[in-house]
Formats: sequence, C-alpha cells, structure tokens
Amino acid sequence: MNIANKNLPIIDAHHHFWDLSLNKNPWLDSNNQIPFRYGNYKSICKNFLIEDYKRVSKRHNIVKTIHMETEWDPRDPIGETKWLQELFDDTGWPNALVGQAWFDKEDIEKVLSGHKQFPLIRSIRHKPKSSASPETRDFNPKGTLKDPLFRKGYSLLKKYKLHFDLQTPWWHLNDASSLAKDFPDTIIILNHAGLPSDRSDKGLDNWKTNMEEFAEQPNVAVKISGICVPNKKWTIELNKKIILDIIDIFGYERCMFASNFPVDSILASFDEIYDGFKAITSGMNTHEINCLFHDNAIKYYTPL
Repeated sequence: MNIANKNLPIIDAHHHFWDLSLNKNPWLDSNNQIPFRYGNYKSICKNFLIEDYKRVSKRHNIVKTIHMETEWDPRDPIGETKWLQELFDDTGWPNALVGQAWFDKEDIEKVLSGHKQFPLIRSIRHKPKSSASPETRDFNPKGTLKDPLFRKGYSLLKKYKLHFDLQTPWWHLNDASSLAKDFPDTIIILNHAGLPSDRSDKGLDNWKTNMEEFAEQPNVAVKISGICVPNKKWTIELNKKIILDIIDIFGYERCMFASNFPVDSILASFDEIYDGFKAITSGMNTHEINCLFHDNAIKYYTPL
C-alpha cells in the first residue's frame, strides 16, 4: 500500500478539541504547566478546533473522529459533552465522545445520567491513580483500579451502556485485567497502548508481558496512539516493533489507530504519525488495514 494513499478511510479514534476562551482547561496554561509525560507542553497551550484539525490532517482521508475528554473543569464534566454535542450539531464534528466522570465521587450516577442525555456519548474516562514506575508502586488502593469506591461507581457503566476508556501505565494492567474479569459486560479500551515510554529491553519485555495478560480478557481493546517518547521524534524505527507487537498481542480486530492530537504534536506531526502507521502496516491485507484504521472504531464506538 502506498503510504501517501489519500483514499484510505480513517476514523481517528482519539483526539481532542479545546477552546481556551471558555476557561475550562486550566492545565493548558503555558506559564503554569503541570507535570506531564512528554515534558514541556507550551506548544499546545492554544486553541485546537475543527479547522486546526482539518489543516494538520489534510493529507489523509479522515472520515470521522472520536473525541476524548480533555481534563475539562471536573466541577462541570457534563459541560464538555454539551459543548461537543452542539459542535457536532453545527458542523458534523466530532462523531463520538468519551466523557469525563469520576467513579469514586458521590455524584457518579448523576454524572453518567447527564452524559447519556447526549446522543454522541459512548464511553467514559477516569484516570485512576498510578505510581511513577513499577518500582514505586503504591499499594494504597484509594483512587486506584482496586479501590472499592472506584469499582462501585464503575459498576454503573453497564446500566448506562457505556464503555470505559482506561489510561494507565502497563505496570497497573494486572489490576485492569482483574477489573475486566469482574465486570465482563463492560468493554475496556486501553488508551495509548499502556504507555510504553521505557524503551529499554527490560522495559519493553515487561510491557509486553503485561499487555499479553491484559489481552487475554475478551472484553478489552487497545488504541495505538500516544506512544511518543520524551525528547525523541516519532519515527518508524522507534515505534515499528511496538506497533506490530500490539497488533500481534491483541489481534487486528481489537486495535485502533489514533492521532492523540494535538497532544502528540509536541513530538510529531500528524503526517509523521499516520504515514508511519500506514508504512508499518503496508504488508497487511486490505481487510486488516481497514479494521485498524476504520472498522474497529465503528465496532467499539457505534453508532458513529
């Protein structure tokens, strides 16, 4: 397949829009940055809206997109969903939403019910507490995937027919596996491939082992996105093995490609990421390629 192929239909399974004039994303303050896995993120502390997305993605046939919550003011999680639904109603973008909710908060059912008022909502993201490294794991369950309060709120996803988008580093995937086992009717979509930032042989071996354990659960899928390494450009050489390993571990039927834009623009252009995806999968057949770039997003976020 020609990596410059503009006709391949793509659903970007994970991206963000933000309008800083709304004052709903206080973390996007270039002069007051929070600790971030890519380091300095001043370059993304500006509006990123539909026209900006169309500009950076113009070489590719983006037919639909899935919007991921942006750490919008947690006092108003429904506000982001309302804003995006109105954006879709006016423009046709984006086409599905992952909303913010906090499973360990007393108002969790009210928040989930509020999200479900809007037709585009498909899934929920709550970033659980995690440790900075495998060696510094904090076994206090409060705020983690093992927290009984978290699990109580999480159990409501089945009632509201919502998936769970999980962002956690690979050393917490054993807890994610337990969650998947205990709540088999809820689909877990792992964001950013379990965050394989440690590219040492040992780091990648441990990442792969944990990904294999997680993939054993039938109700899980994975997004291949957000795999930048701090202070390094996104290249095929850097990411090819990881991407092929993910596809091998989960199978092409449970993987989705995504840009994570504008966040990943810190270290890569949209073209570098998607040309890389296309080149790395060029030896696969048409059906497999269509699943990775388009069909699986339909399957997991239907109806788009």
